[in-house]
Amino acid sequence: MSAAVKTLKIRVKDKHAPLLLQMARQVNFVWNFINALSSRSIRERGKWLSAYDIHPYTVGAHKELGLHSHTLQCVAQEYVTRRRQYKRTRLNWRKSSGSQRSLGWIPINTGAASWKSGQVYHNGHYFGVWDSYGLSQYQFKTASFNEDARGRWYFNVAVEVEVEAQAGEGTASLGIDLGLKDCATTSTGQKLHGRWYRELEPQLAVAQRARKKKRVKAIHAKIANRRKDEIHKFTTNLVKNNAAIFVGDVASAKLVKTGMAKSTLDAGWSSLKTALEYKCHQAGVVFEEVSEAYSTQTCSACGALPQSRPKGIAGLGIREWTCSDCGAVHERDVNAARNILAAGHCRLAGGIPAL
Repeated sequence: MSAAVKTLKIRVKDKHAPLLLQMARQVNFVWNFINALSSRSIRERGKWLSAYDIHPYTVGAHKELGLHSHTLQCVAQEYVTRRRQYKRTRLNWRKSSGSQRSLGWIPINTGAASWKSGQVYHNGHYFGVWDSYGLSQYQFKTASFNEDARGRWYFNVAVEVEVEAQAGEGTASLGIDLGLKDCATTSTGQKLHGRWYRELEPQLAVAQRARKKKRVKAIHAKIANRRKDEIHKFTTNLVKNNAAIFVGDVASAKLVKTGMAKSTLDAGWSSLKTALEYKCHQAGVVFEEVSEAYSTQTCSACGALPQSRPKGIAGLGIREWTCSDCGAVHERDVNAARNILAAGHCRLAGGIPAL
């Protein structure tokens, strides 16, 4: 048995929305105060304030704001983290009203929330939730209340769970090619078709033209839920039946700057790889990202780069091709997945060089 940290997402009952919105507005106020304080310090003194430096400026303010003292510390820590991540002297302001209102967010530090009387207890308030996980059996770590685009609130909490490492039911290995037409294709020919946004795009366009904002938000939520559900089912099945999984290292950050941005974001490659990584870790399955360079153009049967291979952007429409060297017929994405699998085997065989 081994311990692993897992984040649980639980729906909060709608009757608590007014209180949570009020707390979220105060969190926004703290964020904006820290934003102004930090940018002024950098501008006038050249000093980048740390979360520890910010703390004296906010200590005691939680009583007036109606927040937990740990929440103010969490806001400061999150601000410093994002400022470092984006390498900016000032971040965007959090807006509490208007058409560009920021979605509600209330961070909670370890020990500041607990399970009491069948409800989540935080900052002197009890919050009723739809408990589908049996929260009474967990010790809460860091958490947060988060609002979605439809105004629904969720309690997201990190908990420690006991995981029994298993070798899995399968002993096979698998390569996965990530694509746009199909979100993922395995070396055995399994496909995750994806295109969740594309399927509902006509309905979304109708709702947008009719200016039905609630309907637009509902459709976006439906797209996200479908994507999450199918990715989880697909990855769970792969982890259950394989002992090693290798994925191509395609970078979505580059493709989102091209004309393929919509399809790239719709594919959800990051969610797929994240799900595979943590599920493989829990099940004791090998997971590796390997270079996918020339995986589409290389013949998986003979290893050659034949003249008949699909090349460049012009070759994107070629879904099947025949190797001019050995005569093998390939389905484009399956061939790429098999080459990724072969690259993964080479990495395992090579091991880690001595330092």
